[in-house]
Amino acid sequence: MPVNRKTSPPSRRSLLRALGGGAALGALAGCGVPAAYVGPGDRAGADLSATDKRLTWANWPLYIDTDDEDSTRRPTLEAFEKRAGISVDYIEEINDNDEFFGKISPSLMNHQRTGRDLIVISDWMCARFVRLGWVQEMDRSRQPNVVKYLDPLLSSPAFDPGRKSSVPWQSGITGIAYNRRKVGREIRHVSDLWADDLKGRVTLLSGLDEAFALLMQANGVDIRKWRADDFHQVCDQVERQVRRGQIRRFTGNDYIKDLAGGDVLACQA
Repeated sequence: MPVNRKTSPPSRRSLLRALGGGAALGALAGCGVPAAYVGPGDRAGADLSATDKRLTWANWPLYIDTDDEDSTRRPTLEAFEKRAGISVDYIEEINDNDEFFGKISPSLMNHQRTGRDLIVISDWMCARFVRLGWVQEMDRSRQPNVVKYLDPLLSSPAFDPGRKSSVPWQSGITGIAYNRRKVGREIRHVSDLWADDLKGRVTLLSGLDEAFALLMQANGVDIRKWRADDFHQVCDQVERQVRRGQIRRFTGNDYIKDLAGGDVLACQA
């Protein structure tokens, strides 16, 4: 989201709760919109796979392989369509978890179709969907590759014990992307983002888990057991960089356009 000095920002207390993980997500799902909860008996959707050979898949930009010579082609997706006989409408429409949640949640809380068969969201947002009852258990007998190849480290997250209602699409890292040709040097540390010659041409991610985890690590914090003081230290650092105009804006995956277009020289990515 853009930096906006005209509106009151959320309190540090609310941000701290949001970043805290499991318990906070349960509170958001349980009491924020109680009428949105869907009971176990109402979660099953009709299986139309025998007659409907189309699939709509909502994903993030740059989250699937493309052909080296033709970026509009997606070899893995094309291979799937040929092998399965299923036509896939692949939409790169997810820029930010909260933004996408706001887009489809009205349909889900009213037991209506979203128009999408598959969605890819971050694990903490997936936790919210699970706790709201917006997902149903998958039939693993129809997914032998999941059973055979799923990394044991990802097989039973706290929000989905036994991984019954979700499947990991990617597991990766948040890092720093930059235009070395224009910057004229390597960027090796978060502190490098605060250089004077990058003023106004740096972006951070809007997702607290991604943005703050990297910033905390830069402060030498073990992010598996961070404390409130670590959080407040990062808040102070970010606020200071916002006030001095160092940070252009906070983004979802649309940092890609800023970086490619030259408006941004370095960013969380």
